[in-house]
Amino acid sequence: MQTRAPLRHPVYGLAEQATQLVLFVGDIGILLAQAIGFVLRGRWEVRETVVQMALIGAQAVPMVVITSGFTGAVLALYSAKLMLEFGVGSLAGGAVALAMARELGPVVTGVVVAARSASAIAAEIGSMKVTEQVDALRALAVPPVQYLVVPRLIACLVMLPMLGLLAFVTGVFGGYAVAVPLGVSPTSYLMGIRDLVDTYDVFAGLLKTVVFGAIVALVGCRAGLRTEGGAVGVGQATTNSVVVTVLLIYVTNFVLAYLLFGGR
Repeated sequence: MQTRAPLRHPVYGLAEQATQLVLFVGDIGILLAQAIGFVLRGRWEVRETVVQMALIGAQAVPMVVITSGFTGAVLALYSAKLMLEFGVGSLAGGAVALAMARELGPVVTGVVVAARSASAIAAEIGSMKVTEQVDALRALAVPPVQYLVVPRLIACLVMLPMLGLLAFVTGVFGGYAVAVPLGVSPTSYLMGIRDLVDTYDVFAGLLKTVVFGAIVALVGCRAGLRTEGGAVGVGQATTNSVVVTVLLIYVTNFVLAYLLFGGR
């Protein structure tokens, strides 16, 4: 005779989720503190950092250009038509550039890098974890955070602002390529950018990419270092790293938008 498993009270589920959240925040904080400590002491692998900058930054350029270019084009497709109907077509360029500088450029960059690099970081470190290569580093007196986390964190912090700037420029030109054929004059498009976008908007958007870069690196590394269960565990860590990173990017974007642009 089969017996039913006892029902689990919902409070236990909430408590377990709360515990996992606290552990996640604690792991991220510890990784960040340890990485900053190694950087301040000058203990980081320069060669590995350059390699990671190429993998995370240079190889992501085509994806960032394509996604941001078409994002600016779609934005111009709607905004230019609407503004031309109301006789304010000269603001189309400023609207596209402002949206790309403040929101779309940083977010598109963060999501693209999260989808491409957070998964790669988690898979690479996770494979090292399950094959005991991370334990071998400890046996050789090489801290895993110094060798694995710091180069990827520095690479993300350096390369994401560059990719964000590229996304901004590409989005503006993508909007230009669509707005001008719709009837917006090239001069008014560029003048609208000058009138509506200032230096603060661009640099505040780049500041967002710095935060997003830290999220990508830390979440990916944490997922890799926490991997267990062989190949199945590596797959789960890869999937979880992308999901968590993208969610954190959107949540953090709202907080940063409120702090940086809430009064503007």
